[in-house]
Amino acid sequence: MSVLVSGGAGYIGSHTVLELVGRGETVIVLDDLSTGFDWAVAGAAHLVVGDVGDVDLVRRLIEQHDITEIVHFAAKIVVPESVTYPLTYYLGNTVKTRALFEAAIASGVKRLIFSSTAAVYGEPSVEVIPEATPTAPINPYGRSKLMSEWMLADAARAHDLTYTVLRYFNVAGADPDGRSGQSSRNATHLIKVASQAAAGERAGLEIFGTDYPTLDGTCIRDYIHVTDLARAHVAALERLRAGGQSLTLNCGYGTGYSVKEVVEAVKRVSGVDFPVKLCPRRPGDPACLVAGAERIRAELDWRPQLDDLSTIVQHALDWEKRLAQRNTMDKA
Repeated sequence: MSVLVSGGAGYIGSHTVLELVGRGETVIVLDDLSTGFDWAVAGAAHLVVGDVGDVDLVRRLIEQHDITEIVHFAAKIVVPESVTYPLTYYLGNTVKTRALFEAAIASGVKRLIFSSTAAVYGEPSVEVIPEATPTAPINPYGRSKLMSEWMLADAARAHDLTYTVLRYFNVAGADPDGRSGQSSRNATHLIKVASQAAAGERAGLEIFGTDYPTLDGTCIRDYIHVTDLARAHVAALERLRAGGQSLTLNCGYGTGYSVKEVVEAVKRVSGVDFPVKLCPRRPGDPACLVAGAERIRAELDWRPQLDDLSTIVQHALDWEKRLAQRNTMDKA
């Protein structure tokens, strides 16, 4: 039996592949490499370059590799871009996800983990957001993911399928052993961008919005280490295998940091005082997103090991150094 990981050559996907393989799983990665990297899973998993929306390809992979479970990461994830190109996001995140579900059900896959987002909550009226919070996304990215959640729930009720939806808050950091990390040069994640600025790969950093209703006027987010998140996926899969029922879980620590606090942490850990420019708000950014994180700990017996902002930042900075070395070798 094998696990199919869509988008497994990307940031979060590659870390989850490493965790699965480390536990002895046979992993097949399906990725179009539009934002992923083949070297991120080289030697760990069998990589198939292709489109997750190709029903015939997905069905063929499921049959050829005796796939019983799917972990679905493949998606577009940049909120401002989703506002500019909404139909691209509905195609990539909703239409192609529907195709994957169709192929999975037709081929007899029994268990599925779906990568979702805290963006489905929109701008909730509470500071800490439990899973029972009403969903009201304010951008096409969040809406495209919520539509996929609805499809999955409806399909599971109609077919022999159990699932876990994992709603990520802000993912950051890199593999502590230096095997993978956020590798896209055009990434928009704050800690990634700030680490690039500290490493001299960017001229500086822009803070978008200083007039939010928060203590320092900048957005507050819950930052979860990517390795802790990857281990949550493995725990979710193990729970389903043990007969667990379908459920939806937040993935975060329950602690929020403002943009300014994160920037100061990166400057402190790196020792670099890079330039920061204050800019107007971007469209689609809620003021505060902090996870209600009790349910994931109870349901998955998940205990984060890397719940520390300075540790997350240090691992992100270490990865920038490794990535710079890799890029230099690639050019040689």
